[in-house]
Amino acid sequence: MAEELTFDTTLTKAEQYRQLLPQIEALTTGEPDLVANLANTVAALRQAFGFFWVGFYLVKDNELVLGPFQGPIACTRIRHGKGVCGSSWAQAQTLLVPDVEQFPGHIACSSESKSEIVVPVLKDGTVVAVLDVDSDQLNDFDQDDQQALEQLMTLAARWF
Repeated sequence: MAEELTFDTTLTKAEQYRQLLPQIEALTTGEPDLVANLANTVAALRQAFGFFWVGFYLVKDNELVLGPFQGPIACTRIRHGKGVCGSSWAQAQTLLVPDVEQFPGHIACSSESKSEIVVPVLKDGTVVAVLDVDSDQLNDFDQDDQQALEQLMTLAARWF
């Protein structure tokens, strides 16, 4: 596939995800490099939806370490169970946070982040990374985001 994506912004968000996910799969199929696949995935998500911040944190030596991302500079390391990302890792489940200020122990990597969704990448039942998506708007994520991003992280698990 050419390194070009097509989007129809007149579609609903769910339809836009249905349009985007096969394109990401085609873009990453046959590419063995983890970083290349993670980088193209965050670029595609940001290009398609204009997210404030989108990126991966990889599990390394019992902490999350910043991986490929797009957006403002970010926290480099996050401890297990800390903040939204560390909590998603500890619970091995998606966390959808409509207002990050209301999340106990939220780590403010950027004061502009208002809502967040974090989706774990599970490989053989173990969290190997998390996808973190932040918005500068409150309550910006919903079940459409959760369903599509969980589907995308099932694909991402193949890259590890």
